[in-house]
Amino acid sequence: MNDFDPFVAEWVAFAKNPRYSLIEKCLKLAQTLEFSDLNLSHYIQKLNFMGKELQNSVSDVKNPTYLISMLNEYMFDNLGFHGNSDDYYNPRNNFLNIVIDKKSGIPITLSVIYIHLGSYIDLDLKPVGFPGHFLVKYSEEMILDPFNGGMLLDVDGLQEILDTTYGNGIQFSPDYLNEIEPENILIRITKNLKNSYMQSFNYKMAMHCINMILGLLPDSSDEIRDKGIVQSRLLQDELALQSFERYLELAPEADDVDHVLDLIRSIKEKFNQ
Repeated sequence: MNDFDPFVAEWVAFAKNPRYSLIEKCLKLAQTLEFSDLNLSHYIQKLNFMGKELQNSVSDVKNPTYLISMLNEYMFDNLGFHGNSDDYYNPRNNFLNIVIDKKSGIPITLSVIYIHLGSYIDLDLKPVGFPGHFLVKYSEEMILDPFNGGMLLDVDGLQEILDTTYGNGIQFSPDYLNEIEPENILIRITKNLKNSYMQSFNYKMAMHCINMILGLLPDSSDEIRDKGIVQSRLLQDELALQSFERYLELAPEADDVDHVLDLIRSIKEKFNQ
């Protein structure tokens, strides 16, 4: 980060600390951005209670199909967790505390909870950063969709998700099912929030998100470009210029180079007025 943001310094240290679980880091993200009084241990205890309850309901059978069916029954039927289709783009769906309280969320937050609860019954579930729709896998053959009640997906179902999200322009590739690292889950959630804040013209909060991402990925060209855009909207023209020029250094072949050069030109014209 080229300009120190005390707002996110504590978050970056927390996110990089291997002592904390992904659940704790997701809750810390919510605390950092919107819920300063959030009690992390309260929500950890809530999930711990759910996990123990699930554990106690499961027999000694170790068959993964049985265990997944029990996890689905407990999380979606008993507890009532579900995908928030009606208000999908509400930024609050990215905050784990809200998802735990309301029992509804988007694919990424529901998947984080699903994996965590699965661990209580020895299910080694992996997060999958599938394009446009976060998923979970037990194996290469068992791809699960917590947004839709833990539904088992085949290749046709995966292609349908791509078609729904992107039109017919993207063909399924097995690479889309690669496991995603916890740090990249945090980045993906923070990008969701950045986009929401940008759309609602809350540039101060969008800047916090960008700095949070850059704290983990300092040379992310897209974030540096977006930082320049936010800085220009906050009338920080000299800083915006630095960000745009850094972006061009990092991504000289990017598709939007001409657009960024236009932005640089317009800022320099303001200086010369």
